[in-house]
Order: sequence, then C-alpha cells, then structure tokens
Amino acid sequence: MWIVFAFGSALFAGLTSILAKCGIRKTDSNVATAIRTIIVLVFSWIMVFVVGAQSEIGSVSGKTWIFLILSGAATGASWLCYFKALQIGDVNKVVPIDKSSTILTILLAFIFLKEEISLLKLFCVCLIGVGTYLMITKKESAVAEKTGHGWLFYAVLSAVFASLTSILGKVGMEGIHSNLGTAIRTIVVLIMAWIVVFVTGKQHTIRKMDGKELGFICLSGLATGASWLCYYKALQDGLASVVVPIDKLSIVVTILFSLYFGYTSTGVDNVAHVSGLIIGILLGFLFYRKRRSGKEIIDTRDEN
Repeated sequence: MWIVFAFGSALFAGLTSILAKCGIRKTDSNVATAIRTIIVLVFSWIMVFVVGAQSEIGSVSGKTWIFLILSGAATGASWLCYFKALQIGDVNKVVPIDKSSTILTILLAFIFLKEEISLLKLFCVCLIGVGTYLMITKKESAVAEKTGHGWLFYAVLSAVFASLTSILGKVGMEGIHSNLGTAIRTIVVLIMAWIVVFVTGKQHTIRKMDGKELGFICLSGLATGASWLCYYKALQDGLASVVVPIDKLSIVVTILFSLYFGYTSTGVDNVAHVSGLIIGILLGFLFYRKRRSGKEIIDTRDEN
C-alpha cells in the first residue's frame, strides 16, 4: 500500500510545481513559499483531527520530537541553501547537484537504516541520476557567472540537507501517526520559511500581491500538503531507498503538465531524458517486488 502513497506523493509534488509557477510570476518566491507553508500547516492539522491522531500528541516520545524537529529544520536549511545557490550561481549547475540528493538518500538509508542495496539498485539509481541531469536544459548563460565557487558549497549543502530530511523524517515517524508527524515538522518549516522572508526584507511585498497569484499559491500549498502526507506515510511503512526515487517521478508529472499548458516544448531529447528516468525507477520497483515475493516464499517455507 505504501507504494501507492509514494506515487501519490509524486503526483501532488508535480502539481505543486506547476501551480507554484503560476503563482510566482510577479510574487517573490520566498514570500510565496512562506504563504504556501501556512496552507500546508493548516491542511496537515486538519488531516490530524480528521483521522483522530491528535490524541497521540501527549504520548509522543522525546526521541520522536527531536527527529521530527530535526527533519523540519533540515527541510528549511535545504531551502535556504538552495535559493542562496541559485542566487549566486548558474541554475543549470545548481539544480543537478540538488537532485543528487536521491542518490545520497539511498546511501544514507543503507548506512543508517540498514536497508539493502545491490548492484542492480545502484544501476537504477545511476539511470535516475543521469535522466534527471539530462532533463536540465543546458543553455549558454547570457550573463557571465560570478567569480568564485561559493554557489557549489551551498548547492552541495542543499542536497545533503534534503537527504537528511528523508532519513530523519523516517526515524521520527516510527511509533507515531504519519499525519501527526507531518503536521509537527511543518511547524518548524513554517518558522524557517518566514525567517527567510524577514531576513531578505520581502515582508512588505505581501500587501501588493496579485489576487490570482495568491489563489495559485494557496492551491500549490494544498498540493504540497497532500504530497507530504503521502510521502511520509510511504516513508513510515516502506523503504526510504525505494520511496525517494519514486517521489522523483514528480519531475515527469511536472513536464507533462508543462507540455499541456505550453510551458515547454516537445522533442526527442526530452523524450529520451524522461524515458531514462522512468526506466530507472520502474526497474528499481520491479526488482524490489521480485525480491519481496521471493522473500515471502522463503518465509512461508520456514513457517511450514
């Protein structure tokens, strides 16, 4: 069942990107992120009360609180580093490094969560990484890149913190309802998001926001909330090394909607890049299913 939630996470994450794009044409991206996080927080807590998980707050262990807070802080730190890298570096170089968090997450899951890793899984990860990298359109920058390599430092930190978000989130979700865990960590993300707004001095732009863009930002927040709920439910029940790559299918969803709304163009290169990403994920999923079926047969024989 957690596989369904993983694919649901990818679907809603893809929708988030399109809705957010419609909402930040004139609105500052940091302000949009902060407002969207408010929607996510409200949505998350509504889901907590809908499923009746609020009664578990008193029984949440200290360990769970620590890891959920750390997970939320890692998300906020990833956003800070990512936008700082974009600000001083070339987007065509920053994004591929940030996307490498998928590979790092699988390695961290192997080291800290003791999840299995194999040569075939590594091969699939390479396909995912190559497919993601090639999907970044390489264009010659009209403006010379700023001197120094400070952007590289922030881009790498963005990927590291994004990976830590998944690992810390999985540990924090143990023994607690996933909806409650998501709601708790969103509080931390909200605080960090608004810190970014005030540090950059963009709080005064809120009053000048276009109503239509505000609507898209709110819808983006709802999609983000749904994606997070699905994502952390999948992480709670499944393998981080499988959930995270599936979640990256959101890129495919985003491209499909971009094609529909005319934000990008079709082409053989786009088809090849998307195909590489899908093949890598499907191979990993099928291999996981095959290993799981074989393991269940062995367990059944042992019981008999």
